[in-house]
Amino acid sequence: MKLMCLSGKKLEKEMNVINDWKLIGNKLNKKFYFNDFNQAFGFMVRSALHIEKLNHHPNWRNLFNIVEISLTTHDAGGITNKDIKLAKILNTIQNDL
Repeated sequence: MKLMCLSGKKLEKEMNVINDWKLIGNKLNKKFYFNDFNQAFGFMVRSALHIEKLNHHPNWRNLFNIVEISLTTHDAGGITNKDIKLAKILNTIQNDL
């Protein structure tokens, strides 16, 4: 099944739901801030379990207490429902820490 990119009003509606994510080019981007490195790394470990289940791997990097994440569906050439779903999961994980 081919994934369809979100655009226009559909993408705008989803952007309103996934607080603090920014649209840069054809990618969703967010910086997650934590109290320290341990908390940031814990977020990454918890996230990795969900990322593997979804088989949807983001571009990310860790800078001490900050985790920067960029989401796009490469096969579709843009943002799809898979990216929105993962963004929601990542937001929930951060809120649960």
